[in-house]
Amino acid sequence: MNRKKTFAFALLLTLIFAVALPTMVLAAETSAASSEVAQITADASTASGKSIGAGIAIGFAALGGGIGMGLVVGRAAEGVSRQPEAEGKIRSTMMLGLVFIETAIIYALLVVILIIFVL
Repeated sequence: MNRKKTFAFALLLTLIFAVALPTMVLAAETSAASSEVAQITADASTASGKSIGAGIAIGFAALGGGIGMGLVVGRAAEGVSRQPEAEGKIRSTMMLGLVFIETAIIYALLVVILIIFVL
């Protein structure tokens, strides 16, 4: 039960960062001054903020996905060792779960790409 809570917490953190970072970058962009020198400084600052935010976001997504995948594969191996006759069902359920976890990581990657190139 404790691993489920850990996985849920990691997934929640990943989603929070995926949603919060674009908002923080957008807020930093709107607060820049309008003079030319301030604009150049703001562009450099925004670019570095985007890079840091993107790195943190994809890092947390990979961390959460890695933890989730490790838990899924470990539980599947446990299940197969306890009930070898149910190996096919366990494997197909495990693969479906891994696909969902990987999809969440790919969504985080898309958000990071949007942060870098669009915002």
